[in-house]
Amino acid sequence: MRTSLLCLALVAVVAADRIPGFVVPGKCPAVDERMLYSQQKPNFQRYAGTWYEIALTNNPYQLIKQCVRNEYTYDGIKFNVRTTGTDANGNAITRKGQVLPNPFGEPHLSVDYEASWMAPYVILDTDYENFSCIYSCAGHNFGYYADFAFIFSRSPTLADRYYRRCEAAFMNIGVDPSRFSKTAQGASCSYNTNYRSW
Repeated sequence: MRTSLLCLALVAVVAADRIPGFVVPGKCPAVDERMLYSQQKPNFQRYAGTWYEIALTNNPYQLIKQCVRNEYTYDGIKFNVRTTGTDANGNAITRKGQVLPNPFGEPHLSVDYEASWMAPYVILDTDYENFSCIYSCAGHNFGYYADFAFIFSRSPTLADRYYRRCEAAFMNIGVDPSRFSKTAQGASCSYNTNYRSW
């Protein structure tokens, strides 16, 4: 995956000799983004709706830590996203963003949340009805990259067969499934709470 605005931030961080733990030597894995995007684009309307975060890799930009619920509304061009849940202190919060065609013409979506960097949003695998496996990787020719990955479900739980399908999709591009940690969901979550904006 090629550079985006996130890469510019990574360049600045690395140049300042303050390399965060999620930036590692190497380059982004090879992903056939063009093939995936061409298959998925006609089905974007089916991708709209509610997605619960089931698991993710270490991500310092993820401010909502538990009970993560994403509402995707598709307007024919982009998805408007409203994400609710609780932060590390248990406070209910909301973040708004969008998932849109990459503004630089690269064959993938990009995610752009308030108070964060725009980053690639590649759907590695989905059946639109049960699960979605999302990968984001940004690198540059300075020899470092940062990647983040998510497993989404249409409900607060996900059947093992779908979770394993996402694990396989990530292993196919060289992402170790042991990097994932489960997102707290379930009975303790109140998905109809009035959330404050972040």
